[in-house]
Amino acid sequence: MARPLWTPTATDLVIHKLLYFAQVKTYPELLDWTIKNPDRFWSFVWQDSKVIGEMGDITISGEGFFGTKFFPNAKLNIINTLLQGDDDQIIITAITEAGIRRKLTRCEVRRAVNQVANALTAIGVKPGDVVAAWVPNVAEVVVYTLGALSIGAVVSTASPDFGTTGVLDRFGQIEPKVLLAAPNYQYNGKDNDCLDRLPEIVAGLPTLKQVLLIGAQNDYADNFESWYSKKSDKFQPLNLPFDQPGFILFSSGTTGKPKCIVHSAAGVMLKVLSETRYNLDIRPTDNIFYYTTCGWMMWNWLFMVLATGASIVLYDGNPVFPRPARLFDMAQEEKITLFGVSAKYLDSLKKFELKPKETHNLSFLKTITSTGSPLSPEGFDYVYESIKSDVHLASISGGTDICGCFVMGNPIQPVYSGEIQGPALGMNMSVFNESGKPAKVDEKGELVCLQPFPSKPLYFGNDDGDKKYKAAYFEKFDGIWAHGDFAAITKHGGYVIYGRSDATLNSGGVRIGTAEIYRIVEEFVPIQEAMAVAQEWENDTRVILFVKMRDGYELTDSLVSDIKYQLRAKASPRHVPAKIIVAPELPRTKSNKLVELAVTEVINNREVKNLEALANPESLAWFKNLSELQG
Repeated sequence: MARPLWTPTATDLVIHKLLYFAQVKTYPELLDWTIKNPDRFWSFVWQDSKVIGEMGDITISGEGFFGTKFFPNAKLNIINTLLQGDDDQIIITAITEAGIRRKLTRCEVRRAVNQVANALTAIGVKPGDVVAAWVPNVAEVVVYTLGALSIGAVVSTASPDFGTTGVLDRFGQIEPKVLLAAPNYQYNGKDNDCLDRLPEIVAGLPTLKQVLLIGAQNDYADNFESWYSKKSDKFQPLNLPFDQPGFILFSSGTTGKPKCIVHSAAGVMLKVLSETRYNLDIRPTDNIFYYTTCGWMMWNWLFMVLATGASIVLYDGNPVFPRPARLFDMAQEEKITLFGVSAKYLDSLKKFELKPKETHNLSFLKTITSTGSPLSPEGFDYVYESIKSDVHLASISGGTDICGCFVMGNPIQPVYSGEIQGPALGMNMSVFNESGKPAKVDEKGELVCLQPFPSKPLYFGNDDGDKKYKAAYFEKFDGIWAHGDFAAITKHGGYVIYGRSDATLNSGGVRIGTAEIYRIVEEFVPIQEAMAVAQEWENDTRVILFVKMRDGYELTDSLVSDIKYQLRAKASPRHVPAKIIVAPELPRTKSNKLVELAVTEVINNREVKNLEALANPESLAWFKNLSELQG
């Protein structure tokens, strides 16, 4: 029997109030109660979280993912909840790679938000209109978003590392009236200019009435700070329906133009409140950090943490510049209580042999969250051995599609190596085999969700009859959300994600998750990262493993033999690739996820439909006509 890495000891947790209300004692019992009583659960979240607004007399109406409505008679504006609390509390700390640090109190944020609301109204922005932002992760973006939501506008954000085509592929679908931009941003010690791309972006968005530029002035944009400071700081947020559109997020778009996913601001807020307060025990005294850009849904998630009364920390730049411990320096200085990062970041720290527990004071740190890709068992072990032995490590998994989590941690169950603790509260999750039946323990299959939740998308943009929406999640199993993750449920009731379903490999008729290969291969010190793809070969498929080497190392015959031996011994003979090839660079999305599908298309002589979705599209050129793939 595996021993847990962490066992909960706290006796005063936010979730205890919900346990008492539901009259249960354990997390599995509570999860079951939230699934069987969704109306009581989501009403409790609203009331216990002190959401400001009229809840109405109906919690849930209709049925099915497309027919269900949450709080159909409610009237609220989420700004009132996001900004309630002590005026003098610092609620936003924004830090740049260059070390510039800004702190804003709730009173300062509230005043600035009202100024933005009045300015947008003066421009002619009305409820339901779209405003966009192409920006680094700075405080002005939070203020701009809050101001837009207070007047009922819909907000969509993208990071400045998106090229012109990538921005227009997204914002060109949504007809924004206002665009917020920045003149530059810094990454890896280098200043990157945005002004050279901005005129082309503006020209490609004919619906724009105004362009706003943060911290600078030129011929076609106002200075952002002076722009809103000239306006009145008195504004009453508009009362809106619960399903008023608030955010537009985009899929990564690696197989075509990015899908335009429209979310209810209130639905996302309520879902994030349930996750942050009960699953992660976030309180008003906490200081929450997540490493993200404005182009990833974790920015929206972090933004919504304000509804708990807690403070948020923004960071813009390279997380390991000028040294690998950069984020831990910040965690120590800012007394961060929840430290959110990607699994890849933790893997990189492990290879740097960083041991923050020996070099930093992390006494305030209660929780580490990991997402973006599956965290390997070795990653779990690294956190407890080298970062903090008494921290709650909550591996989480969800997506842009729901702006929240399907499965995640909870503070009243043990943490086991390599496992996500279980479904988030209110989420009726399972793993289905190919016959559409619940899989057995440890049997791999499709991660599915069986009933609706408040942050389900309202609709997709430009989607007549919900055809794209239905195709994205409901083609595999009728009426059941299939998320596209290859997963299994463990004997502890935990979940293991093995990678994306569309990136799974078929070897000898058995489906293999790419994460199963990566966790073994990337344990070798010379290997920086790996990517496994399927090549069509002699009327079948074979597995090709591409590896990027760390500086100073080569892929020797001995290393190839060792890798294959370990894959065969620790996984199975089917996990052993036909070829292992060194690649100079592996393609990634803007949110730093490997893009196996793009390489699969290239090596099988098919067109990659949307290069703009990639952070490094030039990396694909190397894979074309690769002679090593011909034998």
